[in-house]
Amino acid sequence: MATTSRLYLTRHQAAGGPRWALNGRFLPANLTLSLLLELSLRAVVELLACLPDGPAVGNSPLLAPVEPLHEVWAAGVTYLRSRDARKAESTVADIYEKVYGAERPEVFLTATGWRVVGDGMPVRIRRDSTWDVPEPELVLVLNRAVEVVGYCAGNDMSSRSIEGENPLYLPQAKLYDGSCALGPGILIATADEVRDLPITLSVRRDGATAFQGETSTAQMKRGVEELAECLGRETSFPSGTFLMTGTGLVPPDDFTLQPGDVVHITVGDLTLTNPVER
Repeated sequence: MATTSRLYLTRHQAAGGPRWALNGRFLPANLTLSLLLELSLRAVVELLACLPDGPAVGNSPLLAPVEPLHEVWAAGVTYLRSRDARKAESTVADIYEKVYGAERPEVFLTATGWRVVGDGMPVRIRRDSTWDVPEPELVLVLNRAVEVVGYCAGNDMSSRSIEGENPLYLPQAKLYDGSCALGPGILIATADEVRDLPITLSVRRDGATAFQGETSTAQMKRGVEELAECLGRETSFPSGTFLMTGTGLVPPDDFTLQPGDVVHITVGDLTLTNPVER
């Protein structure tokens, strides 16, 4: 399957609880993302294409496009800019040089589904951190066979002060309440369709732009199939999973997020917006 037609999944708070929608119309209430991710990409496309149109979502609040028991994993140091930033912040900088060129990528758990926030919801900076940045990332949506079936935009918030103090503090720097945002929805896509997507980051502060930058997934050192294969090599995901693919946009060393900032991240056709809290 070379390309997919535009199939866009969103998750909403409906009268009976969270419910998925396709292109702005509710899907059957018993159809979950976990069930879809048991299927191949072709089967997902065929199933969604044959379903009758449901009612329009209207003003139903948007939720993060992930279910509570899903896991969100992350690959680190996949862009040259990320390697350089990690070297600059760390007292043991050579480990980032080594992992950037190593055969095995860095892969780690960064959130569970129930912790993830969606579009418009606040992300947080840790109260015990002094240097904090957003990390805009292409997020792969993987089926049970760890094959790419779609993507969303992601923000994998990071405490550079905590990770820089000691790389063993990575879980504390990355996995805390409000540290992971995904959204606004999931665009069904092949692996080929995510190889060269534009990624932009803008941080607004007091009505002005505090930082902005852009890159492309084409700048990734490792291919999406390589990252997915490594993740699934010895770990199973019967209901699918999410994989953040690293960041190529890192603000300068004199920048840190502040409460009240608003982070805008665009990956391909999807834009994720989150205010910042402490």
